[in-house]
Amino acid sequence: MERELWSWIMRAIRDVSRTTRDTAYHTHGTDKIVRVYLWAVLHDRPTCWACDRRAWDRRTRPERLPSQPTMSRRLRSVAVRRFMQRLGRRLNGRLPSRHPLFKVIDGKPLTVAPHSRDRHATWGYGAGHRARGYKLHLVDSGKPMPEHFAVTTLKVAEARVARRLVPRLTGAGYLLADAAYDDDRLYRSAAATGHRFVAPRRRQYTGVYAGKPFHPDRLRAVATLESNPPLGDRFGDHLMHIRRQIETTFGNLASFGAGLTHLPPWVRGLCRVRLFVHAKLLINAARIRRLRA
Repeated sequence: MERELWSWIMRAIRDVSRTTRDTAYHTHGTDKIVRVYLWAVLHDRPTCWACDRRAWDRRTRPERLPSQPTMSRRLRSVAVRRFMQRLGRRLNGRLPSRHPLFKVIDGKPLTVAPHSRDRHATWGYGAGHRARGYKLHLVDSGKPMPEHFAVTTLKVAEARVARRLVPRLTGAGYLLADAAYDDDRLYRSAAATGHRFVAPRRRQYTGVYAGKPFHPDRLRAVATLESNPPLGDRFGDHLMHIRRQIETTFGNLASFGAGLTHLPPWVRGLCRVRLFVHAKLLINAARIRRLRA
């Protein structure tokens, strides 16, 4: 399976490298740096492992491998991040979404051990209990790559990150979330991008006070999710059923050998975690492209 995934990844890397102009200052191109790093992440090994010729076979090994210090320096560059963003758009391709009118926003905790010396990992709420680590926030539309994503420490509230992600949305439709995102500012922000935000209230069936300045879309969400629907009208249940499919997305992200199951011991610090999660999302996108081919 890893060899099949790698063929899809290499095809996308070649396509992106044809449209990317690299500086002559570097001995190794940005495409090679990303290639070596994805090889390490695909096999759940540290970056230094992929800098050793013995970690490759004859068909996959580049002619010349960068050193570990070179990898460490170049992986922090803007050029690598931009290349990986273009790689994600290439892996998305033109595959249609499962639900073209619906997008879902949610978060996935990425915990570390409580005794970890990682100075960036923070305590927060994750998976029903307090934990220490980071969190992946994403907007999913059913495509191989999420519409937008962010990685923060675990203490950062999901609604706070959503206020950064929602204004970047394009198109139109519904944006679905759980009760943690019940914030009037998100309703206003989603409406400005052409989306109707729908999230259940933290305390449902408590009434709506006339003097409270609720956004009209928030009032519609309350009416859709909390009123007794007429016979045969289960639109609110349908919306929440689609919202719960984000759990399937997170499950599929961790359900294969190279998936995002946990943070390995050599991935610590916010910058490294962000790069590692981005690489795992790219690998998962290649897996989805292979399955839908």
